[in-house]
Amino acid sequence: MTPLEHDRIGFIGLGLMGRPMCLNLHRAGARLVIHNRSRTAVDQLIRDGIEPADSPAGVARRAETVVLMVSDTPAVEQVLFGSNGLADGLQSGTLVIDMGTTAVAATRKFAARLQQSGVDFIDAPVSGGQIGARDASLAIMAGGSVAAIERARPLFDVLGKTFTHVGAVGAGQVAKAANQVIVGLNIGAVAEALALAESAGVDPAKVRQALLGGFAASRILEVHGQRMIDRSFAPGGKVTTQHKDLSQALDLAASRHLELPATRLNMALYQRLIEAGDGTLDHSALIRLYKTTAD
Repeated sequence: MTPLEHDRIGFIGLGLMGRPMCLNLHRAGARLVIHNRSRTAVDQLIRDGIEPADSPAGVARRAETVVLMVSDTPAVEQVLFGSNGLADGLQSGTLVIDMGTTAVAATRKFAARLQQSGVDFIDAPVSGGQIGARDASLAIMAGGSVAAIERARPLFDVLGKTFTHVGAVGAGQVAKAANQVIVGLNIGAVAEALALAESAGVDPAKVRQALLGGFAASRILEVHGQRMIDRSFAPGGKVTTQHKDLSQALDLAASRHLELPATRLNMALYQRLIEAGDGTLDHSALIRLYKTTAD
């Protein structure tokens, strides 16, 4: 018996992360019904025997649990409460899980609004990028009630390698904001370090190899450092997404009267990439801001 056999799961958002996550749920035996803003992504999965719906409301009417993996906070709100949104089809007792990166205050408002209709809500953003989504090795950080979390655990076990129940609704998004601050600043640090090595006439690949054996070793240096050296920027996590996530982190900090100057500077660097037309590249493309001989 597969882990999710007979579970009726809706999935909305079939982009870089959502599509492989959806496929992993399908392989685990879930009976999926899917929707995406672009029909092409849906058509590709229909060929795998997955059932489509014409709208989020259509997904809600046929699913006991609905997973959202859409681009940003306005997209989550539109899927939930827009015309033919989930709210038009959700039944009392349905569980909605937002696994994208959504603003904390909005997350709490969405959850409260759904709760009035007897719908449970979990915010469960993920870390691990497209590789983690494909390999079902995501780190999942969740906010929600204990009962809702326990109900979602079999699904999380399929999609991720690690799971942490951080706290009440919104706590998962707080953790993800912290995650994106660390990711963004580390990408900036690796970009500057490798640009420095190259400008000094030293092979950045050899420098990366040396650093991986010491205290500077990190997953960012391992994966994104190699992308920087190879100048391979097919998106696993887009520049525009990183910028959006840092903006949300700064908004959260401002609501707590907290200054994050390094994060603000890092976000400005990503803004420069977007203005240069590089917003759809992988966020490791930050190194393109540094004029090195490899460019």
